[in-house]
Amino acid sequence: MLDRLAEYLSADGALNNALSQVNDFLWGWNFHSIVVVLIMCGVYFTIRTRFVQFRMVPEMFRMLGESIPKGQSKHHISSFQAFSVSLATRVGTGNLAGVAGAIAVGGPGAVFWMWIIALIGAATAFVESTLAQLYKRRSGESYIGGPAYYILHGLHNKWMAALFAILITLTFGLSYNSIQSNTIAEAMHGAFNFSPVIVGIILTALALVIVFGGIHRIAKVSTVIVPFMAIGYFLLALAIIIMNYDKIPQVMGLIVDNAFGFDQMAGGMMGVAMREGIKRGLFSNEAGEGSAPNVAATATVSHPVKQGLIQSLGVFTDTLLVCSCTAFIILISGVYDTGGTEGIVMTQAAIESQIGSSGKIFVAIAILFFAFSSIIGNYYYGEANIRFMTKKRWVLTAFRILSGGVMVMLGSIASLKIVWNFGEVCMALITMCNLVAIVLLGKYAFALLKDYSKQKHAGKRSPEFDASIFPEIEKDLDAWIKK
Repeated sequence: MLDRLAEYLSADGALNNALSQVNDFLWGWNFHSIVVVLIMCGVYFTIRTRFVQFRMVPEMFRMLGESIPKGQSKHHISSFQAFSVSLATRVGTGNLAGVAGAIAVGGPGAVFWMWIIALIGAATAFVESTLAQLYKRRSGESYIGGPAYYILHGLHNKWMAALFAILITLTFGLSYNSIQSNTIAEAMHGAFNFSPVIVGIILTALALVIVFGGIHRIAKVSTVIVPFMAIGYFLLALAIIIMNYDKIPQVMGLIVDNAFGFDQMAGGMMGVAMREGIKRGLFSNEAGEGSAPNVAATATVSHPVKQGLIQSLGVFTDTLLVCSCTAFIILISGVYDTGGTEGIVMTQAAIESQIGSSGKIFVAIAILFFAFSSIIGNYYYGEANIRFMTKKRWVLTAFRILSGGVMVMLGSIASLKIVWNFGEVCMALITMCNLVAIVLLGKYAFALLKDYSKQKHAGKRSPEFDASIFPEIEKDLDAWIKK
């Protein structure tokens, strides 16, 4: 039965063709409007925060070591745990398969646009995560929040909040989880010739065990997996770059030339490179998409700005570090120009060309950690919004089975094209919805940053937020009102 289902979900199936048409509309005809809004928001937030993503980098790193404030429950989520969960969803398929896909379609110039969207997007990430902290709600012994919550309690717009909650549940809890499992299955098949069906069954079982443990189990697993996988992949990439240090100037020139070269402009490839770079960059670092704020809201911190800074660092870690590692390996190897490969297969071929047959195995293991951590992190984004929409326990249980079970299994046996098309359709919709909200509420993030900086300049090492500075909205700040 699973084999027949796999045939239906093939690249040439009717479902994939329909999704392709919708995807082409959103990222083709409507691409320029999405890009303009993304860039304008990033530039606007960068200017209004006085380049917070650059001038406060030291403070971002200091936040990583900050523990839960005294007097809080041991069951609360620390700033670093929230950072790990959000990074778990960021550092995944997009960093290995997504970068390869962008280069395969848009050429080396796509890498440049991935960097640009990360540099300006870090300011957007700061604003959305700061707002998530401001409007978070108490939930048992921890907190819950995200765009649906700041849209409802900040903008007082019920229908828009419900729309976002539905979209992000479809995007992360369902679509993106199928993308992650699809990549794991493909990598395992390429390295060990494992059956996608068997891989899917194993992934489904592991995912269900973890997601049924809730945010605390997800946070604990992510805190172990994320640092291990990121450091290991970075060291491998660094070794390959050092081995090919003489090619670095050539690679940098290739990226810039293909982003702005005359031939690319004349042939229309500049637009393709920009589209693929921004699209894949957004999928990878999620800045402005409204995803990371869901886990940023769970952290127990003394001031909302702290988690905003942490999430800005997450964007840099994802794109400027991990994505760049993949891009340099592929461009150094030259496999992008040979044709016949895409996605994770291209990344495997690139590493294999540098370190031998063990490269394919290394990538398979790396993507297992990268993508599996994303599966459990993506699930939580859906859970947070399921809890927003309903308090019924059976609905959450059904979602856990659907997200951690059904979609992980289907993704393992579906084609690469169909899962990417579904994900990109959802991504375009959810991003536009979130950007509207954070632009309208951005003034509070700017005021919070000003308050934080004022306390730091006054010599306070760990600034604390007092909800009374916002008397007009104090009644909406559930988690910050002293009881």
